[in-house]
Amino acid sequence: MVAAGRGFALALLGLIGSVVLLVLAVVSVALIPIGVGLFTTPPVLRLVRAHAARRRLLAAQWSGRRITAGHRPLPPGAAGLAGRCSLMLRDPATWRDLQWLLVDMSAGAALALLAPWLIVQGLFGVLLAAGLWSPVVAAEDPYWFLFVPVGGRGTAGLAGLLGLALLALAVKVNPALVRAHFRLTGAVLQPDREGRLEERIERLTESRHDALDTSAAELRRIERDLHDGAQARLVAMGMHLGTVEALIEKDPARARELIARARESSAEALTELRDLVRGIHPPVLAERGLGDAVRALALRLPVDAEVTVELSGRAEAPVESAAYFAVSEALANAVKHADADLIRVDLSHTGGSLRITVADDGRGGAVAGSRAGSGLAGTGLAGIERRLGTFDGVLAVSSPEGGPTMVSMEIPCELF
Repeated sequence: MVAAGRGFALALLGLIGSVVLLVLAVVSVALIPIGVGLFTTPPVLRLVRAHAARRRLLAAQWSGRRITAGHRPLPPGAAGLAGRCSLMLRDPATWRDLQWLLVDMSAGAALALLAPWLIVQGLFGVLLAAGLWSPVVAAEDPYWFLFVPVGGRGTAGLAGLLGLALLALAVKVNPALVRAHFRLTGAVLQPDREGRLEERIERLTESRHDALDTSAAELRRIERDLHDGAQARLVAMGMHLGTVEALIEKDPARARELIARARESSAEALTELRDLVRGIHPPVLAERGLGDAVRALALRLPVDAEVTVELSGRAEAPVESAAYFAVSEALANAVKHADADLIRVDLSHTGGSLRITVADDGRGGAVAGSRAGSGLAGTGLAGIERRLGTFDGVLAVSSPEGGPTMVSMEIPCELF
């Protein structure tokens, strides 16, 4: 029944969402020569990308199939409406999205709809055998149930047997039908080998630049924190001790007061150094691993949080660090923007990837998209994506208006 419900939902998305978006896209592109399409095409294509991104997320959640996007990044402030529209239309991924809309509203919807159809037809056949055949035959004699002509109790019994067979078939093939739908989706949306190689090169190049920029910014932050915090405390402590040397015989009481101040300065400097080290690499992460580090994060949140960890080992330290700070940023976003009452964090390792989900019951409205141009709003999610991209990881966000919000992260790695 779960597979049938998923198939029905996928069919509705195809027959309603894909049809509407394809019509809007075709009309909008056709209006480009008269200028109207320059205004309408970019937002319509962003809707198409969001619709495709939602299907990729469902593919990962319902069938464990990862479908990459492969959209080219839109440079910030692309050259006006015409430039933005041109860049989006020259992106091969845009035309894959539009082709997928056509496939999704036809073959994709048919595949998905077959799952609930088997259930409905099977139940109807059983109902015919249970007595529904009488009014049905009274209205139409004979009534054809598939290839069985129902004209009386005997043929209604055959329809019931056929219905039971359909129900048994549905139990066996419905999950496969949903998986086949996502295979078809992946076959259209997934870039070809050349496109994947080009995307990977671009992504690794961008990730390298991001990593260098982030590293330089982090070094500047550490230098600033040391200069403004611990270093200032230590300098003040040295001055106090120098004064103590001059006063220890002339004014012991004043010397004791300065020693107390120096002790306070040393304690504050130690606290600031510990905070600085925790910001670089939290001790709990190094000592106890990602699961306990995320639990410690959750305990410090001002809202209720549940953490589920299913990890059979530990990833390499750089991967754990990236995952930890990505979760930390996602939790901070949920607390700051979502107005949530409950946050759930799930960590697992399947299919050679570390998978993390941060979900909240807040108001939703978060906008996700990759640097690949699907319109990421907010530096928090952009920072998470850059951090994951360094390790060839991916970020997906589902956040309809009114909530709930689900942030899914995946980093290819092995556990040891």
